[in-house]
Amino acid sequence: MLIDSVEADGTASVSMAGVTHRVNVSLVADPKPGEYVIIHAGFAIEKLNVEEAEARLGLFSELAEIKRGAERT
Repeated sequence: MLIDSVEADGTASVSMAGVTHRVNVSLVADPKPGEYVIIHAGFAIEKLNVEEAEARLGLFSELAEIKRGAERT
C-alpha cells in the first residue's frame, strides 16, 4: 500500500485502489509519504521500492482478472 501520511503517534494513512486504512508503521524504519509498504494485521512490515511495488501490484491485478474470467465461465 502507498503511504499517504505519517502521524507522530507511529500510525499512517495508507491506500490502494481507492481504499484507505490507518496502520501502525513502527516496525519499518523512517516511513515517509509516497513510499510503499506491505501490510499484515494492521502493521507495515516491509518497505518496497517503487519498481517492486508496481510489479507486485501488476501481479495482483492480473490475478484478479483471471479470477473474474473464471467466474464468468
